[in-house]
Amino acid sequence: MTSPDGVPAPVANVRRVLAALGAEDTVTMFDSKVPTAAAAAATLGCEVAAITNSLVFDVDGVPLLILASGAARVDTALVAARLGTGRIRRASPAYVLEHTGQEVGGVAPVGHPERIRTVLDESLKAHNLLWAGAGDHHSMFSITYNELKKITGAEEMPVR
Repeated sequence: MTSPDGVPAPVANVRRVLAALGAEDTVTMFDSKVPTAAAAAATLGCEVAAITNSLVFDVDGVPLLILASGAARVDTALVAARLGTGRIRRASPAYVLEHTGQEVGGVAPVGHPERIRTVLDESLKAHNLLWAGAGDHHSMFSITYNELKKITGAEEMPVR
């Protein structure tokens, strides 16, 4: 589904949310898909570690969004211990779509039907500029760590 201006609906939604949160609209649309951190980094010419993966997990039926460096493998046991939750499980693609309105590989940190508890990987602080998914496989937006923390209301912590 696309918006009247031809932009995919999830991307248009992310743009609306960024504007509503006072963030700059830096969404970039690509001709080819960028569904992985490696593909995005190659397309953007940046380090994989500067790509912010929006990973959705299931914690006893409640979604948890972890914004992790593309170079990180999330230690779910560590995150669960820090949050004081039950076991954290990777969500299925259907679960991700249901809770974010976006497909795996294009999930943005914002623009979901309802607010999702969010964790922000502290290692992302090392980068002046981050890139995050903007709602589909062909788009991303740039943002600083502090701005990302502000617009998501995320809890900062190490995730690996």
